[in-house]
Amino acid sequence: MARISRTCALMAAALAFAPPAFAEADDADLAREDRIAELEAKVALLADELASVRDQVVVPADPELVSEYGLGPAASKIYGVERGLSIGGYGEAFYTNYVADQGNGTDRARDQADFLRAVLYLGYKFSDNIIFNSEIEFEHAGTSGGGSASVELAQLDFLWKDEINFRAGLLLLPMGFINEVHEPNTFFGVQRPLTDRQIIPTTWRENGVGIFGRIGETLEYRSYVVNGFDAAGFSDSGVRGGRQKGSRALAESLAWVGRLDWTPEPGMLLGGSVYVGNSGQSLQVDGNTLPSALLTLAELHAQYENGPFWFRGVFAMSHLDEAGSLNRVLSRPTDAPIANLMLGSYLEVAYDVWPLLFGEASKYFAPFFRVEYVDTQLRTPSGFDSNEEKETWLFTPGLQFKPIPNVVLKAEYRNFQPRGGQIADEFSIGMGYAF
Repeated sequence: MARISRTCALMAAALAFAPPAFAEADDADLAREDRIAELEAKVALLADELASVRDQVVVPADPELVSEYGLGPAASKIYGVERGLSIGGYGEAFYTNYVADQGNGTDRARDQADFLRAVLYLGYKFSDNIIFNSEIEFEHAGTSGGGSASVELAQLDFLWKDEINFRAGLLLLPMGFINEVHEPNTFFGVQRPLTDRQIIPTTWRENGVGIFGRIGETLEYRSYVVNGFDAAGFSDSGVRGGRQKGSRALAESLAWVGRLDWTPEPGMLLGGSVYVGNSGQSLQVDGNTLPSALLTLAELHAQYENGPFWFRGVFAMSHLDEAGSLNRVLSRPTDAPIANLMLGSYLEVAYDVWPLLFGEASKYFAPFFRVEYVDTQLRTPSGFDSNEEKETWLFTPGLQFKPIPNVVLKAEYRNFQPRGGQIADEFSIGMGYAF
């Protein structure tokens, strides 16, 4: 009997201790399941973060990028990311055949194929209010054979309110259309207009600081103080050689540039800009100090786009004080001097015929025509004769095809009509992209 009692007691004790063992096993299983669920949540979060980085950096949210704060559409990509890094860019290449007025011997124009530019936009959004943006350009496919690598834009934006924001660094000067917005899918033609090279020396960038903003729904402005030109680089071809490009730029002479744009209705843009600054930089040549050489450059621009129709016009003019003294100090030829007055203008029209040909607007195919007049010797100082080869009419018919908004194929014929001498006509085809 006692033995049965002991057996029952042992069984009772075993039953008493069994539930905690089973409970511990259940708790371990639950902990394991919770841990697995936590890891799965972290993996899902990481996947979402990677997808977000891919969308922000690699794949644009909108296949047709939009210009912001005066910059090109691809250059504006940084303003659309939530935080961190943004990568964009553009490139263009062309083939040119000289088809008339070629000259002979060593003066003969040579046909040319060139990968003109490959550009990277690198931006970083530190916060909603502080943004860095840069443009790194590789020209002519390398640094040998006349190629180069350079910084064309490197600026910090401090966003405050719509009406006023602040900008500092290596800035693109806000003049004309193409100096700020020069991605190849944003302008017509293989080559940029002469006005945007010889009168407005695109691409033109200098070190400076300034403000920018929007006033209401229709007005936008930019106003910068920058280092001035180096007048020692001026020539009968214009002021392009006086750009300092942010590289150890002389800043004895400063300049101001301002721009105002008005959008009275969707698709229409009217505006103008002014640049004023001395260019002498207190330089000495053969013991003689360069004059102040105050340069005033002003331009008016208009653009209208309505459905398939496109129109653009630019008028630009510059005045250089003390041009006579500058020519004498620099010993410029009397028949190819730096001018007092320079002028350039063009009108451009285009029409998208793709919907007419195919009944839908999935692609863009537009014949265009540009007429342009440039004279970098409009008025020369007393005692100097103008170089008549620098006065020319230019007629440019062409075609522009965009299979998608960010890729463009181009063809054009440039017919030069100089007042004196000959300039070879050009037939060019080209390609470009932006992302």
